[in-house]
Amino acid sequence: MRRQKSEKLLRFDWLSLHMGRSFEEWWSTAPLELKQKARKGDEGNKPLLNQINYVLLHLHLSGKHGLKPTHEELKDWLHSGQVDVMRMEKKK
Repeated sequence: MRRQKSEKLLRFDWLSLHMGRSFEEWWSTAPLELKQKARKGDEGNKPLLNQINYVLLHLHLSGKHGLKPTHEELKDWLHSGQVDVMRMEKKK
């Protein structure tokens, strides 16, 4: 019984160390002008992957690699629904 408890604690510690930032945490670190250009007119909706890619490309081209999210963070944002891949309109 004691071993199972310690294994669960170790798994929790590993997950908490590797979860990374939420989309909102990362977005708050992105330069304001890039955020405004990427989301202009779409601020009321959930962010799209294409909008994030726009910011990532400009961060990469300007050499600000430390501001980019990790692969794990991007994957988590997509799988957890923090970011949409595409916008689907409801059929009428």
